[in-house]
Amino acid sequence: MPAGQQEDDPRPRLRLGILASHAGTTMQAIIDACAEGRLHSEVRLVIGNNSRSGALARARTHCIPTAHLSNVTHPNEADLDRAIMETLDGYRVDVVALAGYMKRLGPEVLSRYKGRILNTHPALLPKFGGQGMYGDRVHEAVLAAGEKVSGASVHLVEGDYDTGPVLSQIEVPVLATDTLETLRDRVQEAEREHYAEVLERISMGEITLEGM
Repeated sequence: MPAGQQEDDPRPRLRLGILASHAGTTMQAIIDACAEGRLHSEVRLVIGNNSRSGALARARTHCIPTAHLSNVTHPNEADLDRAIMETLDGYRVDVVALAGYMKRLGPEVLSRYKGRILNTHPALLPKFGGQGMYGDRVHEAVLAAGEKVSGASVHLVEGDYDTGPVLSQIEVPVLATDTLETLRDRVQEAEREHYAEVLERISMGEITLEGM
């Protein structure tokens, strides 16, 4: 049992499958929340499309099963889509959480896990979302627009980028002195905590997902 988890909690643990591409810091925040008892869930599997990613390395240090599934392992997009779906199915995942996953999901995964795929975006959607809006590009756009408030959005994943219904948002003020780096750091800190909080609200039944 992960450290900090309450043995007398009668709720079944939410079974998470995480998809990540890069360093895995958002994923790490979810793992830490599980270990500290703030999130009554377990990460059953981490899938990465980059075999050398920090996310896969981090997962292995926590003895979490990993899978490298990408255009390298499956050059055909339909085969890759099916492989991801079957791998998630094999670990009996309840909810799929994207954590810095930089590839569009295929129709089989989207259909099988419809209403149960989450992503976090470092802005207050629908502002500053869509194709090409990720990472520092988002914060640059927020600063260029003169926004007074930014933040993070947890939303359901559909076929297009950042178009699914928003489940929850957290606001982060934009300061007059902010640079790209300072705004990014504050938004990322809030975003990681917020993602874990939303997953806990799902675990508690405060947020109901389709098929659960």
